[in-house]
Amino acid sequence: MADDTSGSVREEARPADPQARAYADPAPVGLAGFALTTLLLSIVNTGLLKEPGAVIPVLALAGFYGGIAQFVAGLFEFRRGNTFGATAFMSYGAFWVTYWWLVQHLAGAGDVHNALGLYLLGWGIFTAYMAVAALRVSLAVLAVLVLLTLTYVFLAVGEFQGGAPPQVMTQVGGWFGIATGLVAWYASAAGVINASHRRTLLPTGSR
Repeated sequence: MADDTSGSVREEARPADPQARAYADPAPVGLAGFALTTLLLSIVNTGLLKEPGAVIPVLALAGFYGGIAQFVAGLFEFRRGNTFGATAFMSYGAFWVTYWWLVQHLAGAGDVHNALGLYLLGWGIFTAYMAVAALRVSLAVLAVLVLLTLTYVFLAVGEFQGGAPPQVMTQVGGWFGIATGLVAWYASAAGVINASHRRTLLPTGSR
């Protein structure tokens, strides 16, 4: 009996696993990738940038920063046990990868306005219920998702309207997209700056 007790004490006194490591917060990376990619595409959608090749830098960001980097951030959110962060970053990372693929295949596809409208509307629905979940995350993230929902809805309506670009609703969606990107950038900056200074310099309205 004494041996069993001493063995239990030794188990409890054993030092923590030296391989156990703390993981940094991946959210600022995911938000930054989302913010910059959204911002650049939205500027194109508003018509402020009319260069024919303006979509090329957008595709580069969509493939790597908004896409892969954000998706990886979502994987690390899984590791941290954050269901909301994992769902958001992996989903929007996948969105940007699908956008990267779609744009490269639209040229010879014919009329796909209604299909693209449904595609965007589906993302709007997803974003709307993520906004409901964000009510328990932070005001900054909630603002991002509410603005993004409106962005998707206006862009979807613009696609459903069809016709030659630019569509007014698409341009309105572009302006909401700019607001979305700026707020997401603020949330990313807050995550990095607050963590680096170990105090709240940029409030996010955590719930």
